[in-house]
Amino acid sequence: MDSLIQAQRIQAISLTVANADRSGEFYTKALGFEVVSDAIDGKEYVNLAAMPPSRMRIITLKLGEERIRLKQYLDIKGKSIPLDSQSNDLWFQHLAIVVSDMDRAYAHLQAFPIEPISTAPQTIPPGNKEAAYIQAFKFRDPDRHPLELIWFPPNKGREKWHQKNDRLFLGIDHTAIAVANTEQSLQFYRDRLGMQVEGGSFNWRETQARMDDLPNAKVRITALRPAQEGLGIELLDYIQPANGRPIPFDLKSDDLAYVQVELTVSDINQAVKQLQQHHLQVSPVQFDDRGSQQGYLVKDPTGHSMLLVAEPKD
Repeated sequence: MDSLIQAQRIQAISLTVANADRSGEFYTKALGFEVVSDAIDGKEYVNLAAMPPSRMRIITLKLGEERIRLKQYLDIKGKSIPLDSQSNDLWFQHLAIVVSDMDRAYAHLQAFPIEPISTAPQTIPPGNKEAAYIQAFKFRDPDRHPLELIWFPPNKGREKWHQKNDRLFLGIDHTAIAVANTEQSLQFYRDRLGMQVEGGSFNWRETQARMDDLPNAKVRITALRPAQEGLGIELLDYIQPANGRPIPFDLKSDDLAYVQVELTVSDINQAVKQLQQHHLQVSPVQFDDRGSQQGYLVKDPTGHSMLLVAEPKD
């Protein structure tokens, strides 16, 4: 195993949206997010995926301690998420939003324009020891980005999700990504980036089928966290139905299926050097987030996008 790059934390997940006003209203009113910033910038991320110069509106939102960015390209319009998109298609990536009460959260969502994926909230059966009694409900936002509500029983999940407060929507536990091969993905996230394997499970039977709207669904799940914990990544390796369609080779950052993880690392130069030594393509990106920053875009073995950035100095 290599000397590890020190992946510190996921500072944000970025979603490309068709209408920032519509998406911002949905995430704040339906899911309890708060606006951190709302800006139009003609330079931010413009060379992220060989894109022509374009003005972009970026709304940064937070839920608890976790952040997302809603990015709308103002001068160009990318492709929509395919109507027949499924959880085993390799472009699939969702946010797992932790709730304090699944019944209340599910009822609250009914007043908003969601597209259900799950038939209803599902409870993992006791036979699945690693995930027993976790409750989950999957759905899509107005741009058809997949999302998940998740509730942890007292003996599951991180301690922060069990602290008493009066909020219904607590934060984001992880982003889950469909992967072509768990071992290849672990070589990237664990062995190259230095994320720690936190656990995992094998989910199947009717509960998973109803959750994913996939008959006979069987999925191997591997959970990873960076050094400072916080938001994690889950690898979803579908055994049945077998891995779906690959991420399109021409997927661009203005396409609505484009999702990007912003990962801070302790030594950005060393990280880039190590990744290049393993023949991974690393592309420099200039972007602004409360000041000019240098980042590097790299894709995992399945094709999901990661933006590596330097850990801010105190």
